[in-house]
Amino acid sequence: MMKLYYFPPSPNTRKAHAVAIHLDLPLDLRLVDLQQGEQRTPEFMALNPTGRVPVLHDDDFVLWEATAIMQYLASRTANSLWPESAQVRADIMRWQSWQLAHWHAACQPLQYENFVKPMLGGEPDPQVVKKAAERFHAEAAVLNNYLAEHDFLVGNALTLADFSVASDLTYAEPARFPLADYPHIQAWYRRIEGLPAWQQTNPRE
Repeated sequence: MMKLYYFPPSPNTRKAHAVAIHLDLPLDLRLVDLQQGEQRTPEFMALNPTGRVPVLHDDDFVLWEATAIMQYLASRTANSLWPESAQVRADIMRWQSWQLAHWHAACQPLQYENFVKPMLGGEPDPQVVKKAAERFHAEAAVLNNYLAEHDFLVGNALTLADFSVASDLTYAEPARFPLADYPHIQAWYRRIEGLPAWQQTNPRE
């Protein structure tokens, strides 16, 4: 059985784990407690020299980086999350690339300043929050305009792209993401939240 080294509160863990659940792929889950520094142990660093989760271990094949893990999992069986069409896969990769390069960079600072930092006893930096909000609005406008005419990101069917982009909204509420002006993002995310796989991997439950 494939092993997934994971940390449930991590959005990157969530998107990979949710794909496995959605596709009914059995996993041997191995907790890596980031709060206890377990990602820096020699044993884990031997699996992933970057010291990050998730990591997939399939026999003698070790794979890190959540997007690569998602694609590998979805390649294990025929499914609509990662269809055989080269054009559809390129479209999925377009959105996954956007998520990695732009959407995550727009969401992560707000998540840190408004959610993580206060949990650690700190206060949000107003200047950082202001700058982060400006970037968030720029990227959210692109996503919202697209979703105005589409139920999902690729081909009007659920794909890996949706899991990737949705992962950064895991803490949207406690991180106070300014989503009020983006009704199409909100409606799309409600569709994702209705998925059993998304509900089962909700770290806030």
